[in-house]
Amino acid sequence: MIDPNVTSYQIDRDAYEPAYLQLAKILRRQIAEGVFRPGDQLPSEAQLVQRYGISPMTVRRSINLLADQGVVSTAQGKGTFVKELELGTAMFDLQDLQKLFRQGTEEDIRLLDVRVVSADERTARKLEIPVGAHTIYLRRLFSRDGEPVFYHRGYLVYDPTRPIVEAEMDVTSLQGLFMGGDNTLLKCGQLNIEAALMNAEEADLLKRTLPSAAFYLEHVFFDFENRPLSWGWFIIPSDRLRFTARVGLQD
Repeated sequence: MIDPNVTSYQIDRDAYEPAYLQLAKILRRQIAEGVFRPGDQLPSEAQLVQRYGISPMTVRRSINLLADQGVVSTAQGKGTFVKELELGTAMFDLQDLQKLFRQGTEEDIRLLDVRVVSADERTARKLEIPVGAHTIYLRRLFSRDGEPVFYHRGYLVYDPTRPIVEAEMDVTSLQGLFMGGDNTLLKCGQLNIEAALMNAEEADLLKRTLPSAAFYLEHVFFDFENRPLSWGWFIIPSDRLRFTARVGLQD
């Protein structure tokens, strides 16, 4: 085991960074390097004060920060312990999904259908509009180098005072959120990912043979008054997307 007293672990008193942040980083690094392992008890407050020449308040701020980050847990009268690895805390990023939208052009978007339809019960609930209200139904196919990448179908709130249709037909709302596009209509979005088998229409458009699995990325986008603007699905073949998570502290 590495000696936690080695000189590479020091507080730089001339640094702009506060001492409590430095200590938190030192302890995180020691945990990442295996100096302290899951279930191990960290040195006591008094030991850390003596070892690094800092105040008890500084130590407490460091420990509280690590506890807030989920790195350690404290037990009254017992001490501070490195938390066990919890897979339930893993966070999956959307880097692969972001790549699907990167460097897209208008030529990559094939508009298959656009028409005004009456909102059924489910659509009305998602868009928070009355059943039977007008919505705009869109179907589009996104390609890259002549090959289909994903299929999109969605419903837009029909509002002649807002140019949401033009914005949606020009570039996807999701691309704007991922790539930082200039979309002044959208405040935020909710995404839900499910895996399912494609139907015949989806498989034909995406050039897959049945049975074939896909990720169904359901989206709802909101304006700056927190009103839904659009609801739909991005249908992405399963071989186009992979989700990766890193768990635990990384060195």
